[in-house]
Amino acid sequence: MELARVIGRVVATVKNEALVGVRLMVIQPVDSQDTPTADPMIAADALQSGPGDLVSWVAGREAALSLPETYTPVDCAVTSIVDHAWSDPERYL
Repeated sequence: MELARVIGRVVATVKNEALVGVRLMVIQPVDSQDTPTADPMIAADALQSGPGDLVSWVAGREAALSLPETYTPVDCAVTSIVDHAWSDPERYL
């Protein structure tokens, strides 16, 4: 599970049947300090997150398992909407 910030939305006029009712969001992977860590990507989102939301996401087979239809052809999915994230570097010294 990794963190990302929702930065946009994808509109598709034709989708796989398993993706009906599932939104496609543009997410920007970030660390706990909200600093971008990778290029933006598209993620399937059955949770109804919106632009600006902090979310957690997974990739690979786990992405399909997080959606209502588990045999959905996706490689990235939003798994939760995060209220707050932080890190305490002092704790690990």
